Amino acid sequence: MTGRGVSTWLDASAPTGPPLRGERRADVVVVGGGFTGLWTALELTSRAPHLEVVVLEAEVLGYGASGRNGGFVDPSLTHGLHNGLAHFPDEIDELIREGATNYAEIVAFVRDHAIDAHLNSVGVIDVATEPWQVADLEEGAEVHQRVGERVELLDRERMRKQVDSPTYLAGLHRPEAGGTVDPGALVRGLGRVARDRGVAIHEQTRVTGIARHGTGVRVVTAGGEVVADQAVLATNAYSHKVLRRTGTWFVPVYDQVLVTAPLTAEQLARIGWEGRQGLGDAANQFHYYRLTPDDRILWGGYDAIYRYGNKVGPAYDHRRATYDLLARNFRRTFPQLDDVPFERWWGGPIATTTRFTVTFGEELGGRVSWALGYTGLGVATTRFAAKVLADKLLDPSSPRLDLRLVRSKPVPFPPEPLRWAGVAMTRRAIARADRNEGRRGPWLTTLDRFGIGFDS
Repeated sequence: MTGRGVSTWLDASAPTGPPLRGERRADVVVVGGGFTGLWTALELTSRAPHLEVVVLEAEVLGYGASGRNGGFVDPSLTHGLHNGLAHFPDEIDELIREGATNYAEIVAFVRDHAIDAHLNSVGVIDVATEPWQVADLEEGAEVHQRVGERVELLDRERMRKQVDSPTYLAGLHRPEAGGTVDPGALVRGLGRVARDRGVAIHEQTRVTGIARHGTGVRVVTAGGEVVADQAVLATNAYSHKVLRRTGTWFVPVYDQVLVTAPLTAEQLARIGWEGRQGLGDAANQFHYYRLTPDDRILWGGYDAIYRYGNKVGPAYDHRRATYDLLARNFRRTFPQLDDVPFERWWGGPIATTTRFTVTFGEELGGRVSWALGYTGLGVATTRFAAKVLADKLLDPSSPRLDLRLVRSKPVPFPPEPLRWAGVAMTRRAIARADRNEGRRGPWLTTLDRFGIGFDS
């Protein structure tokens, strides 16, 4: 495997905002220049154009999960319908409507602001590679149909006409389940629109502390500080590095990705994939994969890694054993592409909560609001989170804040060493369930009973 260990989405990224120097004043300071932070800045300035908003980013815009994800744009706000029904059955219809509206607004925003992010509403296909997964897809089709979603069950032959792999036994095609995007281009487009609205963006500006300052906050960096009325923490899997208490609510899970060389027309014809839908396995340990705009295959997931003590940083971004495992599984899925090399690979942390959904909170007496924990489905959900954060600052009577998804918290993760032990036990139990025709053993059954889990 030769190539570069950097996200292909970030190739065109370079600092475009100067580092913060000296002291400045703001109405709202946003810490984090990924999707959550930029959507929040845009939402605030859309509702209240007079606000002075400052965004502080430690590296470049999209440096974290916003620039390293697979580029799936899923309308679900609850990490999928099944998870939403398990945790929020009384408001699932409203959450589905919110998610659909949120996705439509993203599509409209990208179009209206001429953001060339290759946002394509092509839907997704969940694929079964074991007999027990076929039954799961059949049950899933019924659940999706009950809430009014259009789905199509594909038998082996029809699935292999969509995308050809000898491992496929069936598929569940959900044509209205979002699509794919170039997340790096999207985050750069959001940054451009934010600057056009007067938002001050300071890249290469690492926050070293947040503290009370009168009725507001002081956010300190290596080169200066921002004094503001309110702060928004939008750093997801890195949040505990800024405000330690947020680490109670999530674990940072490392996810790795491989990207092939561009497929020739002849190579692409071997597998079909004319619909260019995003694909995902129906197993507990699952792969997600898609075609990029230049006809590479992005292949990721499966091997979620937790580092003891919530460790995150460049030293942990790459894991050769995981890359090798991903490569073997790719070759097993697409043996007809054995002449296609991998040219890129990268990794990074995802924040996951025990219920797999975004969670919200406040610190320093309400001076700091935060959102985190998208568990791998944040490209669209971050915009919904931004609306919630803007509600907290500008419209505290908003009915959106009454949603149980917004006002309730997941079960917290325990402190170390119980945290590491629990994650390790869960990873082993998930792998064992996949080997045992999907049957969940005593440990997973107990976690299910309490509505908690571990995922990427």
